Amino acid sequence: MPHRKPRNYSKFHLTTPLKREHNPESLTISQEGFSMTRLILSLGTALLLTVGTVWADPFEDAAAAYARGDYAIALKAFKSLAAQGDAMAQYHLGVAYVNGQGVPRDYTKAREWFEKAAVQGNAMAQHHLGVLYRNGKGVPQDYAKAREWYEKAAAQGIAEAQINLGMLYEGYGVPHDEVRAYMWYSLAAGHLSGDEQKIAVDNRDKAARSMTPDQIAEAQRLAQQCQAQQFNGC
Repeated sequence: MPHRKPRNYSKFHLTTPLKREHNPESLTISQEGFSMTRLILSLGTALLLTVGTVWADPFEDAAAAYARGDYAIALKAFKSLAAQGDAMAQYHLGVAYVNGQGVPRDYTKAREWFEKAAVQGNAMAQHHLGVLYRNGKGVPQDYAKAREWYEKAAAQGIAEAQINLGMLYEGYGVPHDEVRAYMWYSLAAGHLSGDEQKIAVDNRDKAARSMTPDQIAEAQRLAQQCQAQQFNGC
């Protein structure tokens, strides 16, 4: 079957995938499967989610400071918390280094902080670590590592990681497997909404064009099985 160039996405925040076939040269990280520009816009959404949650005061104060652009205060607090092993603070430091907000942009340091959070199970850090490996930013490009971290994030229900796994299975760094690609796109579409869901569905449907009815049925079966297993062992 013909090899199809995966679509890029056009936006990058916590929950909006980008479109394939868009190749924006101005993005912070240009990637066929995912753009780091999404991460540049992600922290505001992350902070809106976390500030309203019950956190220790230092983290809440740091999150509020970052949200209003007071990076010096925010990063001082995040660094203190991160040194104590706080995974959320470590993740946010990684975001700051990717964005160059309050610190010089430094993908190596971003990778280091994402990695600290990711090994503690922080799903968004796992996903963004996969993005760095996929793009070779702060680390040598390594599709196997990207897949490893995407899979960890996908197992926690991160739709962006599920979409990125679908793109890898379309022949980028892993053996071409349209069934697996369709499965991951379907799973992502199942817990997205609006434009984000439309993009996941569009990716799935484009994959289906080069699949047989039996392959589509198998992909749907695998997606149902994976959902029933809460993304474990997919």
